Amino acid sequence: MDILTEALASMRTGHPASARTNGRAPWGLTLPPVAGASFHVVLYGTCWLVPLPDVPPHLKPIQLNPGDVIFLRGGRGHVLADHPSTSAEECESEQFRGSSPIGSITLGGEGAETRLLCGSYHLDQGRPHPLVRQLPEVIHLPTRHGHHPELSAAVQLLGSELENPRMGSDGIVPTLIDSLLLYILRAWLDDQPPDAAQGWAAALRDSAVAPALTAMHDHPAASWTVESLAEQAGLSRAAFARRFATLVGEPPMAYLTRWRMTTAARMLRESDAPLTTVAARTGYGSEFAFAKAFKREYGLAPGGYRRQSRAA
Repeated sequence: MDILTEALASMRTGHPASARTNGRAPWGLTLPPVAGASFHVVLYGTCWLVPLPDVPPHLKPIQLNPGDVIFLRGGRGHVLADHPSTSAEECESEQFRGSSPIGSITLGGEGAETRLLCGSYHLDQGRPHPLVRQLPEVIHLPTRHGHHPELSAAVQLLGSELENPRMGSDGIVPTLIDSLLLYILRAWLDDQPPDAAQGWAAALRDSAVAPALTAMHDHPAASWTVESLAEQAGLSRAAFARRFATLVGEPPMAYLTRWRMTTAARMLRESDAPLTTVAARTGYGSEFAFAKAFKREYGLAPGGYRRQSRAA
Protein backbone atom coordinates (compact mmCIF):
# COMPACT_ATOMS: atom_id res chain seq x y z
CA MET A 1 0.00 0.00 0.00
CA ASP A 2 1.36 3.46 -0.90
CA ILE A 3 2.02 6.22 1.62
CA LEU A 4 -0.93 8.45 0.62
CA THR A 5 -3.38 5.56 0.91
CA GLU A 6 -1.93 4.47 4.24
CA ALA A 7 -1.95 7.99 5.67
CA LEU A 8 -5.66 8.39 4.93
CA ALA A 9 -6.55 4.86 6.02
CA SER A 10 -4.86 5.49 9.36
CA MET A 11 -7.22 8.43 10.01
CA ARG A 12 -10.49 6.88 8.79
CA THR A 13 -13.02 6.35 11.55
CA GLY A 14 -16.09 5.54 9.44
CA HIS A 15 -17.64 5.58 6.00
CA PRO A 16 -18.25 8.82 4.03
CA ALA A 17 -21.61 10.56 4.42
CA SER A 18 -23.04 12.25 1.34
CA ALA A 19 -26.14 13.75 -0.22
CA ARG A 20 -27.20 15.46 -3.42
CA THR A 21 -28.03 19.14 -3.12
CA ASN A 22 -30.43 20.50 -5.74
CA GLY A 23 -30.89 24.28 -5.65
CA ARG A 24 -32.75 26.77 -7.80
CA ALA A 25 -31.87 30.44 -7.47
CA PRO A 26 -32.20 32.10 -5.12
CA TRP A 27 -30.88 29.49 -2.72
CA GLY A 28 -28.38 29.29 0.11
CA LEU A 29 -27.52 26.57 2.59
CA THR A 30 -25.45 26.83 5.78
CA LEU A 31 -23.50 23.63 6.39
CA PRO A 32 -22.28 23.03 9.97
CA PRO A 33 -18.77 21.83 10.86
CA VAL A 34 -18.12 18.10 10.54
CA ALA A 35 -15.78 15.80 12.46
CA GLY A 36 -13.42 15.18 9.59
CA ALA A 37 -13.14 16.70 6.13
CA SER A 38 -15.87 17.81 3.74
CA PHE A 39 -16.15 18.04 -0.04
CA HIS A 40 -18.41 19.27 -2.82
CA VAL A 41 -18.61 18.32 -6.49
CA VAL A 42 -20.54 20.56 -8.89
CA LEU A 43 -22.49 18.23 -11.18
CA TYR A 44 -24.49 20.91 -12.99
CA GLY A 45 -24.72 24.71 -12.91
CA THR A 46 -22.68 27.10 -10.79
CA CYS A 47 -22.61 28.28 -7.19
CA TRP A 48 -20.44 29.92 -4.53
CA LEU A 49 -18.78 28.57 -1.44
CA VAL A 50 -18.90 31.35 1.16
CA PRO A 51 -16.92 31.17 4.44
CA LEU A 52 -18.79 31.91 7.65
CA PRO A 53 -18.06 35.28 9.33
CA ASP A 54 -15.75 33.79 11.97
CA VAL A 55 -13.17 32.37 9.54
CA PRO A 56 -9.67 33.79 8.99
CA PRO A 57 -9.65 36.77 6.61
CA HIS A 58 -7.57 34.95 3.97
CA LEU A 59 -10.51 32.63 3.21
CA LYS A 60 -12.62 34.34 0.56
CA PRO A 61 -15.78 33.32 -1.34
CA ILE A 62 -15.00 30.90 -4.18
CA GLN A 63 -17.04 30.59 -7.36
CA LEU A 64 -17.61 26.98 -8.42
CA ASN A 65 -18.30 25.89 -11.99
CA PRO A 66 -19.51 22.61 -13.53
CA GLY A 67 -17.10 19.79 -12.72
CA ASP A 68 -15.28 21.73 -10.00
CA VAL A 69 -14.27 19.91 -6.83
CA ILE A 70 -13.62 21.58 -3.48
CA PHE A 71 -12.20 19.95 -0.35
CA LEU A 72 -12.22 21.43 3.17
CA ARG A 73 -9.49 19.71 5.17
CA GLY A 74 -10.82 20.52 8.62
CA GLY A 75 -14.55 20.20 7.94
CA ARG A 76 -15.09 23.90 8.73
CA GLY A 77 -18.68 25.18 8.54
CA HIS A 78 -19.54 27.21 5.43
CA VAL A 79 -22.31 28.35 3.10
CA LEU A 80 -23.22 27.16 -0.39
CA ALA A 81 -25.35 29.59 -2.39
CA ASP A 82 -26.22 30.73 -5.88
CA HIS A 83 -24.60 34.10 -5.03
CA PRO A 84 -22.55 35.37 -2.05
CA SER A 85 -25.28 37.90 -1.19
CA THR A 86 -28.11 35.33 -0.99
CA SER A 87 -29.43 34.61 2.49
CA ALA A 88 -28.73 31.04 3.61
CA GLU A 89 -30.96 28.73 5.57
CA GLU A 90 -29.74 26.25 8.13
CA CYS A 91 -29.26 22.66 7.04
CA GLU A 92 -32.08 20.71 8.75
CA SER A 93 -32.30 16.93 8.84
CA GLU A 94 -35.99 16.99 7.90
CA GLN A 95 -35.08 18.58 4.55
CA PHE A 96 -33.39 15.38 3.49
CA ARG A 97 -35.28 12.61 1.79
CA GLY A 98 -33.98 9.09 1.48
CA SER A 99 -33.10 7.92 -2.01
CA SER A 100 -30.92 5.27 -3.57
CA PRO A 101 -28.00 5.20 -3.10
CA ILE A 102 -27.72 8.46 -1.09
CA GLY A 103 -30.01 11.11 0.36
CA SER A 104 -30.88 14.43 -1.26
CA ILE A 105 -32.00 17.93 -0.37
CA THR A 106 -33.94 20.35 -2.58
CA LEU A 107 -34.29 24.08 -1.89
CA GLY A 108 -34.62 27.52 -3.45
CA GLY A 109 -36.91 29.25 -5.90
CA GLU A 110 -37.58 29.03 -9.63
CA GLY A 111 -34.32 30.35 -11.08
CA ALA A 112 -31.18 28.78 -12.49
CA GLU A 113 -30.55 25.24 -11.29
CA THR A 114 -27.45 23.85 -9.58
CA ARG A 115 -26.85 20.20 -8.70
CA LEU A 116 -24.06 19.15 -6.35
CA LEU A 117 -22.77 16.13 -4.51
CA CYS A 118 -21.94 17.19 -0.95
CA GLY A 119 -20.36 15.01 1.68
CA SER A 120 -17.88 14.42 4.43
CA TYR A 121 -15.16 11.93 5.30
CA HIS A 122 -14.90 10.80 8.91
CA LEU A 123 -11.26 11.41 9.78
CA ASP A 124 -9.62 11.50 13.19
CA GLN A 125 -8.65 15.18 13.40
CA GLY A 126 -7.38 14.71 16.93
CA ARG A 127 -4.35 12.80 15.60
CA PRO A 128 -4.05 13.78 11.92
CA HIS A 129 -1.27 12.31 9.85
CA PRO A 130 1.25 15.11 9.10
CA LEU A 131 0.65 14.67 5.36
CA VAL A 132 -2.98 15.68 5.90
CA ARG A 133 -2.17 18.31 8.52
CA GLN A 134 0.07 20.15 6.03
CA LEU A 135 -2.66 20.44 3.38
CA PRO A 136 -4.25 23.85 2.75
CA GLU A 137 -7.47 24.43 4.63
CA VAL A 138 -9.36 24.66 1.34
CA ILE A 139 -8.38 22.86 -1.88
CA HIS A 140 -10.20 24.04 -5.01
CA LEU A 141 -9.69 21.94 -8.13
CA PRO A 142 -11.34 23.79 -11.02
CA THR A 143 -12.33 22.06 -14.24
CA ARG A 144 -9.73 22.46 -16.97
CA HIS A 145 -9.81 20.42 -20.18
CA GLY A 146 -7.35 17.54 -20.03
CA HIS A 147 -6.28 18.40 -16.46
CA HIS A 148 -6.48 15.66 -13.81
CA PRO A 149 -8.19 13.18 -16.18
CA GLU A 150 -8.67 10.53 -13.47
CA LEU A 151 -10.42 12.97 -11.13
CA SER A 152 -12.56 14.26 -14.00
CA ALA A 153 -13.47 10.68 -14.95
CA ALA A 154 -14.49 9.89 -11.37
CA VAL A 155 -16.67 13.02 -11.25
CA GLN A 156 -18.29 12.11 -14.58
CA LEU A 157 -18.97 8.56 -13.39
CA LEU A 158 -20.50 9.87 -10.17
CA GLY A 159 -22.70 12.27 -12.10
CA SER A 160 -23.86 9.54 -14.44
CA GLU A 161 -24.71 7.10 -11.63
CA LEU A 162 -26.55 9.78 -9.64
CA GLU A 163 -28.55 11.09 -12.61
CA ASN A 164 -29.44 7.64 -13.95
CA PRO A 165 -29.29 5.01 -11.19
CA ARG A 166 -29.13 1.44 -12.49
CA MET A 167 -28.40 -2.05 -11.20
CA GLY A 168 -25.29 -1.85 -9.04
CA SER A 169 -25.51 1.90 -8.33
CA ASP A 170 -25.92 1.29 -4.61
CA GLY A 171 -22.47 -0.31 -4.56
CA ILE A 172 -20.79 1.85 -7.20
CA VAL A 173 -21.60 5.31 -5.82
CA PRO A 174 -20.24 4.81 -2.26
CA THR A 175 -17.06 3.26 -3.72
CA LEU A 176 -16.57 6.21 -6.07
CA ILE A 177 -17.12 8.69 -3.22
CA ASP A 178 -14.60 6.79 -1.11
CA SER A 179 -12.05 6.88 -3.96
CA LEU A 180 -12.72 10.56 -4.63
CA LEU A 181 -10.68 11.58 -1.57
CA LEU A 182 -7.56 9.92 -2.97
CA TYR A 183 -8.14 11.47 -6.40
CA ILE A 184 -8.53 14.93 -4.82
CA LEU A 185 -5.33 14.71 -2.79
CA ARG A 186 -3.37 13.13 -5.64
CA ALA A 187 -4.49 15.94 -7.94
CA TRP A 188 -3.44 18.59 -5.43
CA LEU A 189 -0.04 16.97 -4.89
CA ASP A 190 0.47 16.72 -8.66
CA ASP A 191 -0.30 20.45 -8.95
CA GLN A 192 2.59 21.45 -6.67
CA PRO A 193 5.52 22.72 -8.78
CA PRO A 194 8.55 20.48 -8.20
CA ASP A 195 10.85 23.46 -7.66
CA ALA A 196 8.51 25.14 -5.16
CA ALA A 197 6.92 22.20 -3.30
CA GLN A 198 7.44 22.11 0.45
CA GLY A 199 6.78 19.69 3.30
CA TRP A 200 5.17 16.39 2.43
CA ALA A 201 4.45 17.49 -1.14
CA ALA A 202 8.22 17.64 -1.59
CA ALA A 203 9.03 14.65 0.66
CA LEU A 204 6.98 12.24 -1.45
CA ARG A 205 9.03 13.20 -4.53
CA ASP A 206 12.40 13.52 -2.87
CA SER A 207 14.95 10.99 -4.10
CA ALA A 208 16.33 10.46 -0.59
CA VAL A 209 13.37 10.96 1.78
CA ALA A 210 10.72 9.12 -0.26
CA PRO A 211 12.55 5.74 -0.22
CA ALA A 212 13.09 6.03 3.54
CA LEU A 213 9.40 6.78 4.12
CA THR A 214 8.42 3.85 1.92
CA ALA A 215 10.74 1.54 3.85
CA MET A 216 9.25 2.60 7.19
CA HIS A 217 5.70 2.16 5.91
CA ASP A 218 6.40 -1.18 4.27
CA HIS A 219 8.29 -2.62 7.25
CA PRO A 220 7.38 -0.76 10.47
CA ALA A 221 8.61 -3.67 12.60
CA ALA A 222 12.14 -3.58 11.16
CA SER A 223 14.96 -2.46 13.45
CA TRP A 224 15.45 0.83 11.67
CA THR A 225 18.10 3.31 12.73
CA VAL A 226 19.00 6.68 11.29
CA GLU A 227 22.07 5.01 9.77
CA SER A 228 20.11 2.21 8.06
CA LEU A 229 17.51 4.65 6.75
CA ALA A 230 20.30 6.90 5.46
CA GLU A 231 21.61 3.90 3.54
CA GLN A 232 18.17 3.52 1.93
CA ALA A 233 18.39 7.19 0.98
CA GLY A 234 21.98 7.05 -0.24
CA LEU A 235 23.10 9.86 2.08
CA SER A 236 25.31 10.27 5.11
CA ARG A 237 23.61 9.98 8.48
CA ALA A 238 23.76 13.71 9.22
CA ALA A 239 22.69 14.81 5.73
CA PHE A 240 19.76 12.39 5.70
CA ALA A 241 18.54 13.35 9.18
CA ARG A 242 18.68 17.03 8.29
CA ARG A 243 16.86 16.58 4.97
CA PHE A 244 14.20 14.30 6.47
CA ALA A 245 13.40 16.66 9.34
CA THR A 246 13.21 19.65 6.99
CA LEU A 247 10.68 18.04 4.66
CA VAL A 248 8.68 15.77 6.97
CA GLY A 249 8.66 18.14 9.94
CA GLU A 250 10.15 15.79 12.53
CA PRO A 251 13.26 13.57 12.92
CA PRO A 252 13.27 10.09 11.32
CA MET A 253 12.99 8.15 14.59
CA ALA A 254 10.15 10.38 15.82
CA TYR A 255 8.20 9.73 12.62
CA LEU A 256 8.93 6.00 12.83
CA THR A 257 7.52 5.87 16.36
CA ARG A 258 4.48 7.87 15.24
CA TRP A 259 3.86 5.49 12.33
CA ARG A 260 4.31 2.40 14.50
CA MET A 261 1.77 3.72 16.99
CA THR A 262 -0.62 4.75 14.21
CA THR A 263 -0.36 1.26 12.71
CA ALA A 264 -0.95 -0.31 16.13
CA ALA A 265 -4.01 1.87 16.80
CA ARG A 266 -5.51 0.89 13.46
CA MET A 267 -4.93 -2.81 14.19
CA LEU A 268 -6.58 -2.42 17.58
CA ARG A 269 -9.60 -0.69 16.03
CA GLU A 270 -10.04 -2.98 13.04
CA SER A 271 -8.91 -6.44 14.16
CA ASP A 272 -9.03 -8.87 17.04
CA ALA A 273 -5.29 -9.57 16.84
CA PRO A 274 -3.74 -10.38 20.25
CA LEU A 275 -1.59 -7.65 21.78
CA THR A 276 1.50 -9.82 21.29
CA THR A 277 0.80 -9.86 17.56
CA VAL A 278 0.22 -6.11 17.43
CA ALA A 279 3.46 -5.57 19.33
CA ALA A 280 5.46 -7.81 16.99
CA ARG A 281 4.07 -6.18 13.85
CA THR A 282 5.00 -2.73 15.08
CA GLY A 283 8.57 -3.43 16.16
CA TYR A 284 8.24 -4.17 19.87
CA GLY A 285 9.86 -7.23 21.38
CA SER A 286 7.37 -7.66 24.19
CA GLU A 287 3.76 -6.86 24.96
CA PHE A 288 4.91 -4.88 28.01
CA ALA A 289 7.23 -2.62 25.99
CA PHE A 290 4.51 -2.07 23.40
CA ALA A 291 1.84 -1.28 26.00
CA LYS A 292 4.11 1.23 27.71
CA ALA A 293 4.89 3.01 24.41
CA PHE A 294 1.25 2.98 23.33
CA LYS A 295 -0.02 4.43 26.60
CA ARG A 296 2.60 7.17 26.43
CA GLU A 297 1.36 8.09 22.95
CA TYR A 298 -2.42 7.67 23.35
CA GLY A 299 -2.96 8.06 27.09
CA LEU A 300 -4.69 4.66 27.24
CA ALA A 301 -3.52 1.08 27.54
CA PRO A 302 -3.98 -0.86 24.26
CA GLY A 303 -6.85 -2.94 25.65
CA GLY A 304 -8.66 0.15 26.91
CA TYR A 305 -8.15 1.90 23.57
CA ARG A 306 -9.61 -1.11 21.73
CA ARG A 307 -12.68 -1.20 23.97
CA GLN A 308 -13.24 2.54 23.70
CA SER A 309 -12.93 2.44 19.90
CA ARG A 310 -15.37 -0.45 19.60
CA ALA A 311 -17.87 1.31 21.86
CA ALA A 312 -17.63 4.51 19.82
